[in-house]
Order: sequence, then C-alpha cells, then structure tokens
Amino acid sequence: MVFDFHTHTVLSDGSLLPIELIRRAIASGYEAIGLTDHVSMSNLASVVPMLIADCRLAEEHWEIRAIPGVELTHLPPAAIADIASEARRLGAELVVVHGETPVEPVPSGTNLAALRCAEVDILAHPGPIDVELAGLAARNGVFLEVSSHRGHCLANGAVVAAARAAGALVVVDSDTHAPGELLTEEWQRRVAVCAGLSEEEAEVALGENPRRLLGKLEGRAGRPR
Repeated sequence: MVFDFHTHTVLSDGSLLPIELIRRAIASGYEAIGLTDHVSMSNLASVVPMLIADCRLAEEHWEIRAIPGVELTHLPPAAIADIASEARRLGAELVVVHGETPVEPVPSGTNLAALRCAEVDILAHPGPIDVELAGLAARNGVFLEVSSHRGHCLANGAVVAAARAAGALVVVDSDTHAPGELLTEEWQRRVAVCAGLSEEEAEVALGENPRRLLGKLEGRAGRPR
C-alpha cells in the first residue's frame, strides 16, 4: 500500500479534479492520499472547502483515507504561522510547507519558520537541510519529505543524512501534479533507497512513519483511529 501526503489538483496547478486524483490513486494502490494544493491568502478560503467536499465524498464511497490539506507556497516566512492557523480554521487536516528546494527561489528562512510552527505537519522538499534544522524537526514533530519529484529530489540525500543524524522522521511523497506522477509501491521504495535509506529505514519511512503521521492527523481532527 502507498501513503502519499503531497499532491496537487486543478485547484492549484495540477491536472485533475480532486475526486479523479483520488480515484486514480486508488487504482495505483494508495491507502492514503493528501490533497495539498498550493495556497496563499489569495485562494485559501476557496481551495480548502472544495478539497474537503471531494475528500468526504471519496471516503463515503471508497476504501481510502483522503486528507484535505494545503501546501503553503512561497510565502514570506513571517506569515507562515498565521496562514497555517487560518488553514486549520477553515478545516485543513494537513499542513505542508513548500520548503527551500534547490530549483525554486523560495524565501530564505522558510524552512526555519515552518519547523517552528506548531500547525505544520510536513516540510516538503526542504533542500540541503542541515542537522540543526533536522533536530528542530525532530523536537517539534515535523516530518521531512523525501521527494520523487524531478528537481526537488536533488537534495534527497542531504535530507536523509540530516534526518538520520538528528533522529527526524521522513516520509516519501510524490508532489504529484499529473496522474503519471502518482507513486506505486515499487517506485516509492526505489526513491527511498536511492535517497540513501537502508532497506530497514525504508520500511520505516514507507510504513511506520506514515501511520504515525495519520495518527497525529486523526487525533487532531477528532477522528476514530
């Protein structure tokens, strides 16, 4: 089974409606999918309710955990905490922050602001993060992403090394924008191992850590576990 907490729909820059992305994820062997469209203050209030509607529809009829979330993208670092809180107020169950990937001009200080924010669940593609920041992730319960996405994946080795040294938890996500980017079990495992995780570490990153994250999300949302 696949757990993937970072995907995009037509509500930002993806190619599919939320419900179709969920359906295609089921066909790819997903157990859980996070729909985390890019947001800022300009579209937050419209995107979150629409994701909630299709996630609830999917869970009512199909065997999948569909999680309405957001990816806070290219924000001023000082604004991350307030916008994350607003996303929660609107009903986002998962908050991802678009980290300091080496292939985009993300504002310096984004990683630090995300890791200090109690509302953030995942720091996506953080770039060549250091052990000090990975330690902050470990202390604050923020998961670090190993990405299968082209470009963002360039720093996967650095992410794994820092996470291992600091005891931070990692998850392997797709950052899907089109159906062909959805993960399979085999491809997700290959991404994990190629990032430098041992077979044993990959087992944790692909199974135990996602279940920990799901437990955290469900506890916050008041869902039965």
